[in-house]
Amino acid sequence: MSGSALAAGVVAAAAVLAIGLVGVGAAAAESQRVASAADAAALAAADAASGAAAGEPCGRAGEAAAANGARVTACVVDGLVATVVVEGGYAGLPVEAAARAGPPG
Repeated sequence: MSGSALAAGVVAAAAVLAIGLVGVGAAAAESQRVASAADAAALAAADAASGAAAGEPCGRAGEAAAANGARVTACVVDGLVATVVVEGGYAGLPVEAAARAGPPG
């Protein structure tokens, strides 16, 4: 009888651990998705600022972020350099990432 209870406890502990690891993995994947959205938004804004793409830089950043499932919360264009902050969410918690793009040095 005690062996059965021990086995049940081990299985329950393994299940809880597995669920926790799946949650952590999903949160990490969401973080990377939002970081990619920030990169795309910054590149789109920098392209518009340089004239390589049509449109207003922060507007283009918003379009790129939305296409990647995020939204722009801050956008600053200084000359040809664009700095963008985007936000997504995971399990009701905000996930934020920032990126900067522009010409080299």
